[in-house]
Amino acid sequence: MGKKGKAQEFLEYAAARALLSGLGALPRPAAVGVGLALGRAAYRVAGGLRRTGLRNLELAFPEMGAEERERILRGSFESLGRQLGEVSQFPRATPERLREVAEYDSEDVKLLDVARERGRGVIFLTSHLGAWEMLCFAHSALYEPLSFLVRPLDNPRIDAMVEALRTRFGNRPIDKGAAARTALRLLKQGGTLGVLADLNTQEREGVFVPFFGRLACTTAGVATLALRTDATVIPVCAPWNAERGKFVFRGGPVIELVRTGDDRRDIEINTANFTAAIERHVRMFPDQWLWIHKRWKTRPKGEPDLYARSTQISAPSAPEAKISSPPPTEKIYKA
Repeated sequence: MGKKGKAQEFLEYAAARALLSGLGALPRPAAVGVGLALGRAAYRVAGGLRRTGLRNLELAFPEMGAEERERILRGSFESLGRQLGEVSQFPRATPERLREVAEYDSEDVKLLDVARERGRGVIFLTSHLGAWEMLCFAHSALYEPLSFLVRPLDNPRIDAMVEALRTRFGNRPIDKGAAARTALRLLKQGGTLGVLADLNTQEREGVFVPFFGRLACTTAGVATLALRTDATVIPVCAPWNAERGKFVFRGGPVIELVRTGDDRRDIEINTANFTAAIERHVRMFPDQWLWIHKRWKTRPKGEPDLYARSTQISAPSAPEAKISSPPPTEKIYKA
């Protein structure tokens, strides 16, 4: 079994390396074009992912017609393909080349400066929308390196390959599995931390807060870090702008932390506020978010599996939009 595992690991790595190297050898427009074509092909052949995406869109937009949901989901697959083409160009990217494909709005640059002037650590709160890999990579080349929380990939060979791309301009990965002390120290010293905070998590790691009107189990770690370090939290994303022909980095406004004197309640409220900011971005660019992830998989006790085919979808009710109690603080982030 061990040999079979190693063989599978190598084959997966070889396939991933061949794909990235092949696309990377192409001029950028051609690589992105192939990536878009792969995204469109995946939409047609990946039946399971397509069903998950359509289910998520049904949950998020129960009033929307089937044709519009399919249009959004096709765009989501294309967005993934576009990012694949862009990531393949990272090995030979330069700041000059990156400026041709990614830019900050002037107000967002000012926002970064204001955050620095506060003299605190900064948390970039982001999601799997647009080109999240480009957001982190280009920031390190055009502005300054940052640290980012990451869950290592199951295949260590692929994980090492991807890490080499992400860190080319000085970015530093922090393993989510052992992140607490490192991330706390970084923020207390005034560093910058990027966090993807839009995926489903297990109940022991998160808190149920509203997302598109339905309770979604969401990491409580970001709120814990922010509250313990008084970090400046800025929601950011990097959607593709067809008119400009670039990824335009969008940031802000700063999410001011809420403190009630009750640690558990503070984590609930701030996690809900962070999630609401992410939802606003998704609503602005719905065809660029990762709909193929089972965002509402973890359910409060007693609630049915929303991805079971027999489960009926209805508009969210008022009671479901209430915030539930989180697990004890010490169980969210172990120091």
